Amino acid sequence: MIKDNKGQISLEYMLIFAISLILLIAFTLPLSHIAIERTSDVSNTLNVKSELSKLSSAISQVYSEGQGSKQTVYLDVNEVAYVRIANSYLSASLKLSDGQSKVITLNHNSNLNSGGLNLDKGENKIIVEWPMGEEKMIIYKKY
Repeated sequence: MIKDNKGQISLEYMLIFAISLILLIAFTLPLSHIAIERTSDVSNTLNVKSELSKLSSAISQVYSEGQGSKQTVYLDVNEVAYVRIANSYLSASLKLSDGQSKVITLNHNSNLNSGGLNLDKGENKIIVEWPMGEEKMIIYKKY
């Protein structure tokens, strides 16, 4: 009688393959999770910087056009943000996935009073205007 042990060899190869696959997943899954978080942080940072750039351009445009000018800007952000407004710059602070925060700052020309603007997640309608007869520009969020 001839013994056929091809089935046992095949089972051993499948077991070795399964263990190798489990080890590969165990080592690469945490690394891919870290990479995805960092990519998400970069994406959110670039999104907020882009939206701040739109706002900065609108502020500079209204300032250059003078009294009586007005501009509406639609800002779409991925998360809630608070924009600090000063005479010559805008800044926003973002919380990163590792718990740190990153401050994004952009310069602009204006005569705005210092203050702040809350941006909700999603689309925000922002009005920048310099009313006739007023010394200072104003900026506000329209709900």
